[in-house]
Amino acid sequence: LLHCLPSSNTHTHHRAMSEVAVPEMMMPPPAVPAACQVEKTVPGPGMGDFSYVGIDAILEQMRRKAMKQGFELNIMVVGQSGLGKSTLMNTLFKSKVSRKSVQATSQEKIPKTIHIKSVSHDIEEKGVRMKLTVIDTPGFGDQINNENCWQPIMKFINAQYEQYLQEEININRKKRIPDSRVHCCIYFIPPTGHCLRPLDVEFMRRLSKVVNIVPVIAKADTLTLEERDFFKQKIREELRANGIDVYPQKEFDEDAEDRMINDKIREMIPFAVVGSDQEYQVNGRRLLGRKTKWGTIEVENIAHCEFAYLRDLLIRTHMENIKDITSSIHYEVYRVRRLNENNTAVSPAHRVP
Repeated sequence: LLHCLPSSNTHTHHRAMSEVAVPEMMMPPPAVPAACQVEKTVPGPGMGDFSYVGIDAILEQMRRKAMKQGFELNIMVVGQSGLGKSTLMNTLFKSKVSRKSVQATSQEKIPKTIHIKSVSHDIEEKGVRMKLTVIDTPGFGDQINNENCWQPIMKFINAQYEQYLQEEININRKKRIPDSRVHCCIYFIPPTGHCLRPLDVEFMRRLSKVVNIVPVIAKADTLTLEERDFFKQKIREELRANGIDVYPQKEFDEDAEDRMINDKIREMIPFAVVGSDQEYQVNGRRLLGRKTKWGTIEVENIAHCEFAYLRDLLIRTHMENIKDITSSIHYEVYRVRRLNENNTAVSPAHRVP
């Protein structure tokens, strides 16, 4: 080939030959314009799976949203004076949340009528914020004549439903309506060891229709284990005989799994509880308890009392369910009744059965 080329182009073609002789793999890659460069994508969860959509990410979105908004819980405590209502609430949340801890005076007298008082607290644990409202009912069951003493409590519960309803039906309503509805009512039964008093039966029969009631045997350390078991069994029989449906209500179980869990809880109701905000050292461990001459009653020890079961029900396992039943059942019944009253006043034809 060189012999056939003119002598004047020999140097040029020698250079061309040298370029051809260099192996292709030794040549540097051609530069790609910046506009044509594609950034490498870091594989995300499920990117290796062609069928992955990402629906499971909804759980994380809901968690973030709930963490931003925080939670609300409104608990009412009902029972006569001296049954340890304030102490139990302080024990439940391991802080001074009861009304007496915040508003108590040096000489607090038993009121002649029922005064409903509420105290709100902002509690935070591991980044989770909760607005806790404790509603106390001083004066309940403390009078000689306790006839109709549940009426102020019923009126208060319905007033909270009415307040929420008025916020709901506003034309320009708030993005998030403040929830002052009573989610749960803890009813304290005196540890008589015999049976329920007529006042206990009448209160729970009337209030169980408008709020979630969780009955507890107060100061259960005054009963022996045999007395406690007999008393619990007697109370369950009286609740069934009077048609009183306490929380968790059987008719609201959503599936077989819920029914199985709630059946175990129903077998333990009423919870025999002991409250204490005093700390003691037992076998090198710090714990809440009541010190006696023969030992220390450990509040969170299920062999000593059932406080741990009550705490788990109210906070750890059923808190959201308690709020859901308040919203979708008790409040809904009130809402339908009130709207029926309004519609009947305007036009009887629009009445909803």
